[in-house]
Amino acid sequence: MTSKTQKAKNKIYIIDVTNRDGVQTSRLGLAKIEKTLINLYLNEMGIYQSEIGFPVTKHEKNYLNANMELAEIGVLKPIILSGWCRAIKEDVEYTLKHTKLKHLNLSISTSHQMTEGKFGSRITRRPSNDPNIPNVISMMTDALKKAKDCGIITVGVNAEDASRTDMDYLIEFSMAAKENGADRIRYCDTLGYDEPFAIYNRIKLLAEAVKIPIELHCHNDLGMAVGCSLTGAKGAIDGGVDAYINTCINGMGERAGNADLVSVILALQKSSGFKDNYILDERVRLDCAWKIAKYTSYAFGVPIPTNQTGVGENAFAHESGIHADGALKDRRNYELYDFEELGRGAPEVIETGRKITVGEYSGIKGFRNVYDKLEVEFKNDQEATEILELVRYANVLTQKPLTDSELLFISKYPDVARRLMAIIP
Repeated sequence: MTSKTQKAKNKIYIIDVTNRDGVQTSRLGLAKIEKTLINLYLNEMGIYQSEIGFPVTKHEKNYLNANMELAEIGVLKPIILSGWCRAIKEDVEYTLKHTKLKHLNLSISTSHQMTEGKFGSRITRRPSNDPNIPNVISMMTDALKKAKDCGIITVGVNAEDASRTDMDYLIEFSMAAKENGADRIRYCDTLGYDEPFAIYNRIKLLAEAVKIPIELHCHNDLGMAVGCSLTGAKGAIDGGVDAYINTCINGMGERAGNADLVSVILALQKSSGFKDNYILDERVRLDCAWKIAKYTSYAFGVPIPTNQTGVGENAFAHESGIHADGALKDRRNYELYDFEELGRGAPEVIETGRKITVGEYSGIKGFRNVYDKLEVEFKNDQEATEILELVRYANVLTQKPLTDSELLFISKYPDVARRLMAIIP
């Protein structure tokens, strides 16, 4: 592994997948305006890339193109916006026809369990005697070549259930992806099956064999998503390639969730093994952590656990005598990092008297009162009425009071907001 006297040359980047994998959390979801606000927060936080949705899912179309419009006018920059497709040509063709996306991840299962358990005899892992039966690698390369030939800038290839895929096949699959233009391989620990030592060895071997940047996509079924993401990234760097860690804000995601964004960043910046030896993308801003965690908690309707790393209510709370005394004498006795580094510490004012809110049944007087407090001025009554209508529709979709950030976004980008709310079956 990298010594403390020599920092690794390759870097670790964050690709957040809250808007693709996080929203797949059972019984939860986000309105399109909420997904857009998350992209804005991720951009402010300096996150390298956001996987923003499913281009083949029809109700995502307007949202995807609206966010690409924000990228074109410089609002969502420099963050990269990407979509997720199955590794089949038809998905790529649909994406190219209906969206403005220029970055994609193409996904297909690679393990015996999933190829046999999901595909049966319809798709094989290797070429069969029947030319009419496709195989995993040829399907992937056909979709990959289609994407590259038609102008997709970066394509990541996902090996779903990579952690349960035999290593020889995973290398063969990854090499085929590299030879056909893939920019990265996404190693998916789809069931959270890996453990930190195993994933380090597997990723290092894969990196050395294929020599292509590797994404770590780890689920938390065994409570090790963050640990596996970190040691997997260490394996990629030690194997000589860049590493990309997939995260979800507050660890949202299917079943037990995914690697938590803030926990991953803190570990990379503060832990003994990473802070001096491995380079995290310099654009990442930890001081946005509190804001993005709170907003995402509100949008999903899922409270932040009291003991959540960095952003939980008790993350900097001390009660027992020895701990309180030690923290008061020198915070470094019992706090590894300062709460201010995460954007915490400012007092939060809670209105306990009269409060005017704006929602789906609001009138113009209450609406103007709310926006006056946000210091937003309208050119005339017509403009104010148009924004009010958009706010009403946004509230219908979110079914909760709009945040100040959402209200400001609607007033600043009304045409984009209108497209976000245009969903027609």
